[in-house]
Amino acid sequence: MDILLAHAYFLYEDPHELKIMKPYPPLGILYVASYLKQQGFAVEVFDSTFSSLDAFTTKLAAERPSVVGIYTNMMTKQNVLAMVTLCKQHGATVILGGPEPPYYAADYLAHGADIIVKGEGELTLAELLPHLAQHGLRHLEHIAGIAFRNSDGAVIETLPRPFIPDLSAHPWPDREAIDIPAYMKVWKDHHGQSSVSVIQARGCPYTCTWCSHSVFGNTHRRRTPEDAADELLWIKERYNPDLIWYADDVFTINSRWFFQYAEELKKRGVRIPFECISRADRLNEEVVKTLAEMGAFRVWNGSESGSQRVLDAMKRKVEVKDVQEKTHLLQRHGIETGMFIMLGYDGETIQDLEDTVAHLKIANPDIFLTTVAYPIKGTHYYAEVESRILTGKAWESRSDRDLTVAGRYSRQFYSFATRWMVNEVALNRAQLSGAVPLRRRLKLLANARLGRLGMALTQNQRENQGTRINEQPASL
Repeated sequence: MDILLAHAYFLYEDPHELKIMKPYPPLGILYVASYLKQQGFAVEVFDSTFSSLDAFTTKLAAERPSVVGIYTNMMTKQNVLAMVTLCKQHGATVILGGPEPPYYAADYLAHGADIIVKGEGELTLAELLPHLAQHGLRHLEHIAGIAFRNSDGAVIETLPRPFIPDLSAHPWPDREAIDIPAYMKVWKDHHGQSSVSVIQARGCPYTCTWCSHSVFGNTHRRRTPEDAADELLWIKERYNPDLIWYADDVFTINSRWFFQYAEELKKRGVRIPFECISRADRLNEEVVKTLAEMGAFRVWNGSESGSQRVLDAMKRKVEVKDVQEKTHLLQRHGIETGMFIMLGYDGETIQDLEDTVAHLKIANPDIFLTTVAYPIKGTHYYAEVESRILTGKAWESRSDRDLTVAGRYSRQFYSFATRWMVNEVALNRAQLSGAVPLRRRLKLLANARLGRLGMALTQNQRENQGTRINEQPASL
């Protein structure tokens, strides 16, 4: 075995995910696996989703891999650090990749990792594995796209590696390396329908200040419509899922490609219901009509805020009114709409929150999900608020989700704000429908008022407690 690839998402150890039960396979490492196998490397995959750290330990003891590569994001950080320790105990060289490690390279290297891969992993690993076999951890300076510690302990970051130019020349993800039917069964058991994920493009060229581009940069590269349609036909014939999830950042970003892809699916007789993410400025009557014809049952729209002032500060490049109109357009074509709403962006006021509630009432999406903004290292948002970022935890015990910003409303305030928003919008929908029992409407009204009262009582509370992260010792 040249490398054991793994990730660190353990479904049965995550109480929040156990309530949702919508797992998807780790497409990132499956793409890496397929490419390395194409280049002649011996690759195995440890799929942690339905497994455990004990099983990973058993795998290490039995196989004794010389190199282990682990996909890492902020939500799996603590598990990754535990896996790094286990790998080192079994004599493996540890390589970390994914969106989290590049901007925390020194920290991950200090906690046992040997090499950090920055950006796409396929080409870097194809060059790195033969080097490690011949030279070990020596003379790594000439390999692009990595960070490591030299013999003096200094962190060295090499030049960036160019992105893969032709995604259609890349083999499809190695789904046969893991148990895809197990994922489908979980979906079927908990939601009545099975689902499989695909990705037809890499990267997003938009400039949202809070969004990380650490893996694919600000590029946008698409597979050919023919290659993408061939894969979906193969998925249909191999797995026959009830649903497809397009994991692209903006599925309809290029209308020419999108229409060609729809035509290629039609030629192959493939029509599988799906959901995807798009943007208001990438939707129009023809696009939405085609989405419906292809089988779209839900489209997620990253609205983020109903305040144009906040959207402009985020550099979202979208208009509130356009989001509302495109939401209605999708619904007229029978497509369920979902929105993401971000509270607490820097400088947001009570008026901005009121504008967001008014926006949600007008747009009336079928679903909306809320989150409170947090600064992800490497983003423009992080850079803007870095001098005011607070945390009460050491680096190894937290993720960027635990970071907050001094001077912002308190977490308790945003808890009340979410309660008010959710119930106020639900009450508006209930009143519009006229079919909701009075008792239900009174409950929504009471919860909305309690949320607004809580906001008023906590409005003077600000985030001022904790440790400034730029004042922490470098070892953290």
